[in-house]
Amino acid sequence: MTQYFSAQWSRVSTVAAITILLAACGKGQQAAAPAVADKAASPPPVAVVDGVPISRDAFQDYLKGLLRGKSESEVTAEDKDKVLDQMINMQLIAAQADKDGLEKDPDVATRLALVRTQILADAAAQKYVKSHEPTDQELHAAYDAATDKTEYRASHILVPTKEKAAQVIKKLKGVAKFEDVAKAESTDNSKANGGDLGWFTTARMVKPFGDAVKGLKVGETTTEPVQTQYGWHVIKLVDTRDAPFDQLKGQLTNGIMQKKFQDYIDSLKKTAKIEKKL
Repeated sequence: MTQYFSAQWSRVSTVAAITILLAACGKGQQAAAPAVADKAASPPPVAVVDGVPISRDAFQDYLKGLLRGKSESEVTAEDKDKVLDQMINMQLIAAQADKDGLEKDPDVATRLALVRTQILADAAAQKYVKSHEPTDQELHAAYDAATDKTEYRASHILVPTKEKAAQVIKKLKGVAKFEDVAKAESTDNSKANGGDLGWFTTARMVKPFGDAVKGLKVGETTTEPVQTQYGWHVIKLVDTRDAPFDQLKGQLTNGIMQKKFQDYIDSLKKTAKIEKKL
């Protein structure tokens, strides 16, 4: 992990870096220093640089940005010390920028204003999402109305050429069983299971494969080879069903929240005076 953190300095997000800059410049110095009333409740800072504290919350937020979704349990004490050194370096550089008056530089001011807007917009969006989570009634209504919840169970035989696929189809039109031909001819790992791919939605498959599956009735096999980037397929549709509600719950939640948030933005636009001047 140490090398990972060493390499991350050049790739750290602009938002994270400028957040530190804001903490060291002008108004940011006041925001960085904890209020007297909060001293008892607030955890001690992870460092103090020339009287300006680096809060534990800021450290944790910066660390999460570097981890990019990885577990913090993988981070060693040495890694955390390196991250803290990075934050101290930023604090020192930001303080020098403040002394040099760079906050008043037009380019810097523009970037600071943009990052401030992004942070506030993100905070407002998170607040809205948390207070408008879909109800069970909304989720079940969305599930009942969904048109793309069909799951398919199919088997396939994958071969390298169209000619080979045509030969496989000819065998299947005879007395050969699909499972036996798959075990003997298929180049896919599913051959061990007779070509069985289990349950899936067509969204998980490459388009030519998904389209071919949709065109089959249960028990049918493709009469023409199906080409994808993996080779040539002969496909048999075994069964269909509606995906279970719990399996689609996350997808349904995202869809509902996207619509709610877009409606919220549209409502804000209706009461705002917007003038485009590009």
